[in-house]
Amino acid sequence: MTAVNDAAPAPGARDVTLLVLDAEPPPRLGSLTGRVRVLHGDEATFARRLPEADAVLVWDFLSDAVRRAWPGPGARPRWVHTASAGVDHLMCPELTASDTVVTNARGVFETPIAEYVAGLVLAAAKDFRGTDEAQRGRRWRHRETRRVAGTRAVVVGAGPVGRAVAGTLKGLGVKVALTGRTARAGVHGPEDLLPLLAGADWVVAAAPLTGTTRGMFDARAFGAMSPSAYFINVGRGQLVVEEDLLAALRRRWTGGAALDVFEREPLPPPDSPLWDAPGLVVSPHTSGDVVGRRDELARQFLELFDLWAAGKPLPNVVDKNVGYVPLHDGTH
Repeated sequence: MTAVNDAAPAPGARDVTLLVLDAEPPPRLGSLTGRVRVLHGDEATFARRLPEADAVLVWDFLSDAVRRAWPGPGARPRWVHTASAGVDHLMCPELTASDTVVTNARGVFETPIAEYVAGLVLAAAKDFRGTDEAQRGRRWRHRETRRVAGTRAVVVGAGPVGRAVAGTLKGLGVKVALTGRTARAGVHGPEDLLPLLAGADWVVAAAPLTGTTRGMFDARAFGAMSPSAYFINVGRGQLVVEEDLLAALRRRWTGGAALDVFEREPLPPPDSPLWDAPGLVVSPHTSGDVVGRRDELARQFLELFDLWAAGKPLPNVVDKNVGYVPLHDGTH
């Protein structure tokens, strides 16, 4: 859905103050030089500088500084853009209730994440881990591996990431069932999830974090899966009850899992039991991070900034009540 930015900026770009919540390396915003007053903030200074800003670029999308600072005193910006797909690190009741426009980086991460999921599926089916271990041990261990074509996947989350994952898996010959917030053509509703899990070889979590998705993969969900099913989470860490996943792996309720996102990040070394969980692949929130992504994220923001400064409609406007960008047809 494209929404009009009805929270108009100052009359000219030169009158606009942009506050960047920094991360290293900083964004390349060269085209704004001389046009816009740019302030930089970090965890220590962001709250103090927030009342000066007309717009905010959340470059450090792992920070919750916006959520913590927003309820404080002073004026608030009319537009917040985050260089991420998820917005749960931003949202608080005060921001949700405000007329501030929130946009995200939809369009940047979908293909890389889909490729990442496909790589995990192939690696699991072809037992690349076993091949690596055998080579390191200098063992010639012949074995059979799984065929991917003809297997069944359930992709949970019918947004851009979930649809990209579904399309890539279909290209491998996988039969894909897509589930979303509401049932519609080509998408199953939440009521179908448990029956679909029972017949799935691959279960991919790609949903946004909302009140209804938090903790959705719990003991009941893992118990519904086939013992040979493989679980992948590239959505949000809080979609999964990690203790329940650990129990499922230890009891061999599921054939393995791969987590790219976690309830707590970075994953605490060395005490988290997830590091040594049987059959679990741990990756450090890298599924969407490809070479050149920072430049792409900066270009996307600059394009949005020019639209916003001109008072034109913005793409990627988040429905703050649900926590993501609705699809163009108005469905979720």
